[in-house]
Amino acid sequence: MNTEFLLTSLVVVATPGTGALYTIAAGLSRGARASAVAAIGCTLGTLPHMAAAVTGLAALLHTSAPAFQVLKYAGVAYLLFMAWATLRDKDTFTARQDDKAAAAPPSTARVIASGVLVNLLNPKLTVFFFAFLPQFVSAGAPDALPRMAELSAVFMALTLLVFLAYGRFAAALRHRVLTRPRVLSSLRRVFAGAFAAMGARLAFL
Repeated sequence: MNTEFLLTSLVVVATPGTGALYTIAAGLSRGARASAVAAIGCTLGTLPHMAAAVTGLAALLHTSAPAFQVLKYAGVAYLLFMAWATLRDKDTFTARQDDKAAAAPPSTARVIASGVLVNLLNPKLTVFFFAFLPQFVSAGAPDALPRMAELSAVFMALTLLVFLAYGRFAAALRHRVLTRPRVLSSLRRVFAGAFAAMGARLAFL
């Protein structure tokens, strides 16, 4: 395996983005298991982008301005929705002493679906993989397609491992954070602001 590819991938994955933010929020609000589920969802969300890059569909998206704009603004809308939902949902960051009285947490399927959408509606990932993967495959090589698929699988594995680490760390701080109302209020605003900022940044891409 190309060392340069591994190091570059690790830097890209470890740089905090929407997926990492979503996983950390899940760890803080619902614990280690929820953060692991969120990490799996975010990792699965990169799969369509990788498939597009490997099969060449990214070339069409990259050269078709309308297709790129539709996907981009869908991503912007979803990130703004995440910001609004985070700011509005005061029950998410709440210490639950009575499980029977507490509202039911989101289902595993819902957490995974949200994680998938976070990365699926990010057109920068498709453009990134289209520009990134070919650099590590020899032009005209007979095994180019399997090689790109292999590199994609490695990238997904790194994504999952890093996001699991982010989520575990957030979950470890959960009980210290959730017993402080001012911290909870600040966290909601920080996460909501971060989602909104990422949406605004994507809008001007």
